[in-house]
Amino acid sequence: MTKATKIVIGAIAAVLVLGFGGTWLYINVIKEDAPERLSLDDDSGLSSTTTVAEGSETAETTVAPGDGASASDGIDGEWTATGDSVVGYRAKEVLFGQDTEGVGRTSSVTGTLTISGTSVDTAKFEVDMTTLKSDQDRRDGQVRGRIMETEKYPTSAFELTSPIDLGSIPADGTEITAKATGNLTIKAETKEVTLDLAAKKDGNTISVLTEYRIQFEEWGIEDPSFGPGQVEDNALLEIRLVFEKA
Repeated sequence: MTKATKIVIGAIAAVLVLGFGGTWLYINVIKEDAPERLSLDDDSGLSSTTTVAEGSETAETTVAPGDGASASDGIDGEWTATGDSVVGYRAKEVLFGQDTEGVGRTSSVTGTLTISGTSVDTAKFEVDMTTLKSDQDRRDGQVRGRIMETEKYPTSAFELTSPIDLGSIPADGTEITAKATGNLTIKAETKEVTLDLAAKKDGNTISVLTEYRIQFEEWGIEDPSFGPGQVEDNALLEIRLVFEKA
């Protein structure tokens, strides 16, 4: 082996060591931890107290007569999404062999739901995908660009296709669970999905929490992996909607 060859090999090895070591230092020492999964009770979405378990069987919670409010107490009518709503993604990443998580979120959410008696008759919401923000500008650029093409597909949306029967009207602070079937639109695809919901009414607000696992290929989303940054073939869609009476 010539001296020049040794120098080249040594330089490559040094770059790899520095790259791995620098990545480890950034992920494990410098980089802030990814925010926890969204919860019903935290407006900021940065901590988790109640989460929807993926793949869990969700049964509707019923409230015995007299335990809840009546329709005349003001639950009937249209409710509008507020600025406390949060929608985002969570994806597992591997950078130079180091595991981390990419989390991007936005509060640019609009939507409504209508309630009549013990039935949620309509529900729809829309998310401004151009405003998704994570802790990395480079990641955000990739998401807005080649991955989600937000100039071409600036919004994602969900619209209920079957009413949700609540059984009875829960009292304030009582968490209930239910299933919501509707059309989910992401990028160029619209699919019927069933979401497991957790919800709670608190005075003049109704909070709704759900999660859904997105397989990139099924939704026409390009593989986010690039160079030394490898991403799993799916991401967790996190949704926390807060509604106020219109």
